[in-house]
Amino acid sequence: MGAQLRVYKRRIRSVTATKKITKAMEMIAASRVVKAQRKVAASTPYATELTRAVTAVGTGSNTKHPLTTQAETVTRSAVLLLTSDRGLAGAFNSNAIKAAEQLTERLEREGKEVDTYIVGRRGLSHYNFRERKVAQSWAGFTDEPSYADAKQVAAPLIEAIEKDTAEGGVDEIHIVFTEFVSMMTQTALGDRLLPLSLDEVAGESRAKDEILPLFDFEPSAEDVLDALLPRYVESRIYNALLQSAASKHAATRRAMKSATDNAGELIETLSRLANAARQAEITQEISEIVGGSAALADATAGK
Repeated sequence: MGAQLRVYKRRIRSVTATKKITKAMEMIAASRVVKAQRKVAASTPYATELTRAVTAVGTGSNTKHPLTTQAETVTRSAVLLLTSDRGLAGAFNSNAIKAAEQLTERLEREGKEVDTYIVGRRGLSHYNFRERKVAQSWAGFTDEPSYADAKQVAAPLIEAIEKDTAEGGVDEIHIVFTEFVSMMTQTALGDRLLPLSLDEVAGESRAKDEILPLFDFEPSAEDVLDALLPRYVESRIYNALLQSAASKHAATRRAMKSATDNAGELIETLSRLANAARQAEITQEISEIVGGSAALADATAGK
């Protein structure tokens, strides 16, 4: 019984130490998600207005541009997958990876070649373990991404969309990230980044009773679109990085809270078992004392 009691006490100490760690990680994630949520709220209006400006330029001119014009035959696509550098976030990374794989399968069924770009060590390790080709990857900034990080990610994608497919370029760019809906809900989704669907954006504006602004192009609409192309891609990627970071922190907070609660329940269970083992040990000692006393009394009476 004594050995069993020592085992229970050792496990209680171990689980208690783990509970302190998960509780600390929960509090850290809770503080970070608030900051990330503020950044998402600050960047979303800029990305939305820039998209409306690009839509207005595209619908107001007949210029063919990779930003707004769909290729007649799409032969190659780029998929940008946003994951995190660290785990302990529940199904956050697995949901994003699953969404990217489903998108890739759909594009390949349509007869398109797919170049995969990955942000985050978790996504990169998943693809490397399965020996899948990755065009380019980035890591080290997923918890707190900056606009400079978004520019770094956007640069090769912009270069690829401006190239002909025969020279290694792509006809369209898709992005897979986790949208931050609320502290309890984060949704992995895929969205086409380029070319911009003018009809879809215009339809959303009409649904909201918004009127797209009218612009005069100087020197030309094509030059305006050339200037807007990198800004549009960078702003969309930056907003997606912020959404992904906020979602990751929220998922980490939820996972660590669940781990802390489970640790508390396990400590209670182990404490009950330890108390039962201690009671059994005391009962056995009392029985041994009583038995020994009775035997001694019998021996004394026999003399």
